[in-house]
Amino acid sequence: MQELRAKKGFICDMDGVIYHGNRLLPGAKEFVAWLKKEDKRFLFLTNSSERSPRELQQKLARLGIEVAPEHFYTSALATASFLASQKPNGSAYVIGEAGLTNALDDAGISMNDVNPDFVVVGEARSYSMDTVQRAVNLVLTGAKLIGTNPDLTGPIEQGVVPATGALIAPIELATGSKAYFVGKPNPLIMRHGLRRLGCNREETAIIGDRMDTDIVAGIESEIDTVLVLTGVTTTEGMKRFAYAPHYVLENVGKIVEE
Repeated sequence: MQELRAKKGFICDMDGVIYHGNRLLPGAKEFVAWLKKEDKRFLFLTNSSERSPRELQQKLARLGIEVAPEHFYTSALATASFLASQKPNGSAYVIGEAGLTNALDDAGISMNDVNPDFVVVGEARSYSMDTVQRAVNLVLTGAKLIGTNPDLTGPIEQGVVPATGALIAPIELATGSKAYFVGKPNPLIMRHGLRRLGCNREETAIIGDRMDTDIVAGIESEIDTVLVLTGVTTTEGMKRFAYAPHYVLENVGKIVEE
């Protein structure tokens, strides 16, 4: 644990690590206070594309944790950066919320439902058969299919909700196209995170609750991994995977307990 505490930078997931729905998880407040006290570099890196950094900051503030907006990075921001690098000033048909559409707009990607360069799917309350039908036909006529993240489900207080991986599956099946996912475990978003931290991989640890995104992202990026058991993964569920995290903790607050 001394080696873990000595890390200069921490990349931390949010859902299932810091909060669950609108409930703060055990140890979260103590962990963030420790990060500030020890002058650590830290970044909340979330696969969720619904909210902007400002909205995430406000959510944490409502839960009693004050963090500046620059400490947040989302799959929506990573997706916008990727599309801008692939097709500067390109266009996209978007199934997603304001966090995604605003990130794309800020990156110079315009919204277009006639002949877009990309079809982009994130978490979406506006998801319907009409939006799926439009997306399918746009992909069949040449638009590239992009997902903000591959998560099949996301945690809520009442259980789980279908996430991007589940929402994009009908479009993949109907078109025969495989989506390109920008969020974790894609090493691309991990490199973005390290650049924002200003740390190298040896100086950094990633903390998450999912073996299939957070932990494998760290392993494939050669970053030390911390699995917390406050989210979707249990100690029994860990056994299904061919890889293991460097640390397994009851909650994120255990990092700072003596």
